[in-house]
Amino acid sequence: MSILYFFIFLLIHPYLGMWWKSFPKAGRESWEALVPGYNYFVVFKITCKKPFWSLLLIFPGVHLIMWATANLSYIRRFGYYSFTDTLQGIFFPYYLLYKCSEVSSVYGEETNWSNSAQREDRKWGDHVALFLSLPVLGHIVAMGIDAVTRDKPGTRSKVKEWGDSILFALVAASIIRTYVFEPFQIPTGSMEKTLLVGDFLFVNKLAYGPKVPVTPLSYPLVHNTVPWVNMKSYSTLEKGEYTRLPGFGDVERYDVVVFNYPSGDTAIYDPRMPNGLMGHDYHGILNDEALFQYYSSSPEAPALKNLELQKKTLSDSLYTARNNALLDSYITNPMPWRKKARTKLSSGKFPGPEGNENFPLENHGGLIYRPVDKRENYIKRCVGIPGDELYIKNAVLYVNGKPAEVALNQCLKYEVEKSTVTFPSGTEMFEKYGLENTQDMTRTDFNDSDPSNPGMYVLTLTDSEKKRIEKDFKIKLNIISEQRYEEIHKDDSTEYKPTAQELIANSKIFPKDFYVNNTTTNFQKFTVPKKGTSVDFRKKNIAWYRRIITAYEGHKLEEKEDGIYIDGKKTNTYTFEMNYYWLMGDNRYNSADSRIWGFVPEDHVVGRASLVWFSKSPYLGIRWERLFKWIE
Repeated sequence: MSILYFFIFLLIHPYLGMWWKSFPKAGRESWEALVPGYNYFVVFKITCKKPFWSLLLIFPGVHLIMWATANLSYIRRFGYYSFTDTLQGIFFPYYLLYKCSEVSSVYGEETNWSNSAQREDRKWGDHVALFLSLPVLGHIVAMGIDAVTRDKPGTRSKVKEWGDSILFALVAASIIRTYVFEPFQIPTGSMEKTLLVGDFLFVNKLAYGPKVPVTPLSYPLVHNTVPWVNMKSYSTLEKGEYTRLPGFGDVERYDVVVFNYPSGDTAIYDPRMPNGLMGHDYHGILNDEALFQYYSSSPEAPALKNLELQKKTLSDSLYTARNNALLDSYITNPMPWRKKARTKLSSGKFPGPEGNENFPLENHGGLIYRPVDKRENYIKRCVGIPGDELYIKNAVLYVNGKPAEVALNQCLKYEVEKSTVTFPSGTEMFEKYGLENTQDMTRTDFNDSDPSNPGMYVLTLTDSEKKRIEKDFKIKLNIISEQRYEEIHKDDSTEYKPTAQELIANSKIFPKDFYVNNTTTNFQKFTVPKKGTSVDFRKKNIAWYRRIITAYEGHKLEEKEDGIYIDGKKTNTYTFEMNYYWLMGDNRYNSADSRIWGFVPEDHVVGRASLVWFSKSPYLGIRWERLFKWIE
């Protein structure tokens, strides 16, 4: 249901509650109950003596809390305090509001807290209000304080005091968190060494303008899951459209941006995992599972299994040729296997490596849909704004034909043969150069035992670190780069035909299409979509825009033999309805970013990461030098 209907409901509620009949009993004029907005001002003034609370009704996510507060405060002045009265006042107050409007009803003053009978009457009603504000914990605090202190005559009970205090602390915190700034913790190393695992940030939502919640009916101060119980913290009963309030500016190139994960509309949910999430990149998991289904149940499965058994006795070239031949039918028609994979994932069964059904992640909660504002929060650097032309060559990003600005702590991965240099131990490399290399630390900047590069030292370094090590050891570090086969074979006299394995590798990198060849270190040229601009469709480039058209902008896309259809109409062009951004982690070799899941729509942008207010390393403890550090 649209949020608009809920605001209309708030406007007509005073008429449904017959406030014009009960207002005179409180010493107010009947007409005051008929003036939209002003009627709530009056209710909060005569009941709580805080008329400005009526302004909180304009904030989605808080409006229904304040609506319930107005009703509960009002009916209590007519003597309705009990457990059931309180529940009615919060969830469905109309019977009690009707009782308040009867001739015999009497509007009274605040509870006489010196009267034990009145205190007892409202005891359990106050417990209900406190429970809905802060379940269990609020009661422990309130009753614990009540047990060790003595009430002063005529003062409110501890349950009432704590219920009021907690409720409005949560209201204030919810408004600040939703519309001003929000705390955020760095969970992964994708922004190392700019932002470190264990950094606690403030996200400035006023920088680009705060988003009005799409799902305002949500438990305050948690994102999408209630901690410890792993249940949804929100309801989709009330839903709004994407609306962004005015901010101080737009997303600028090279800003560090917090955003809702764009591939998180569908996620795999496992209640045993932190926050219930097992895998965010559902589309990548789906592709892997489809290939697994092919390996395990296709007509070629026996031959594929036999090939694996013979692998040690075959030459690499012969093994590769036979494997590619057996995979050709999957490349030709992957849809049946993807359908089978979707069914498997939806069922809550997730086979482990090589079909090991005893793998710990075998059973999970199945697929879960998340609204845009409840998708996981991610943080990356915006390297492409709407209209920018980008490409990556040997791990160097180019924006509009020029090398992109290199962030101070951006790091790339380099290698050098062990036979050409002798590095000191990992401990010494850490002490002298700050390069972490053990499991107890948060990174592996210095790796002297990389299984995929047994004869190499592999180092993850910023530009300044690279120059220092090259100078100190008089060596040349070589950047690690995975070439695109289209570039490798571009000068061949005949057109190169990629192998099945190469085509499958394409499905792991955006746009996850067999016939679009990209790697994380070499990415072909593309343009970031800009609102109002149009793109000409061809079979070759539709892959870049499928999710934009369907998932982000809500159209039906069909790719038929005779052309492309959008919402049932054949077309060769599409005009973008939103701006999009390209975001990448500063730790380029350890970052799942736009190279994996593509463009970030403007309605997913949350705010700009502004300040590290606290930082604690699992290995080194509190990082005092990072406290209250501005993010660049």
